[in-house]
Amino acid sequence: MSAEQAHMPPGVEVIATRPEATAGIPAGSEARTVRVTLSPGDPGAPPHRHPGPLFGYVTQGEILFELEGQPPRVLKAGDAVFEPGGDVIHYVGANNLPDAQSELVVTMFAPPGTPVLTVVSAEELAERRHLRFAQP
Repeated sequence: MSAEQAHMPPGVEVIATRPEATAGIPAGSEARTVRVTLSPGDPGAPPHRHPGPLFGYVTQGEILFELEGQPPRVLKAGDAVFEPGGDVIHYVGANNLPDAQSELVVTMFAPPGTPVLTVVSAEELAERRHLRFAQP
């Protein structure tokens, strides 16, 4: 048990800490809490980016998750997630379960009025192909 956890009341738990999460928050940002619900087998949004960092966790199911430069991984209920936002491409955020719903709740920090996500063009994906994690 950490020193921090020892001072918390019963039922309160720190799931994850990411000091770098605050580094990319654009000046004047607002916090948005977003729930993403994926039906069974849903491939999620096409490759995209977010206007600022986001931090959250999987509330149910399993999500196949891939960020630019990182290997794909499966996030299960209770797992935390961090995206730096900005220029980094979010390649995959799919429901990894063919027969059950999955859900992710995140808090995103972004300038007011900006879209939650912006889809990346095929041309840009081709130009940045070298930045994607290479599968062995």
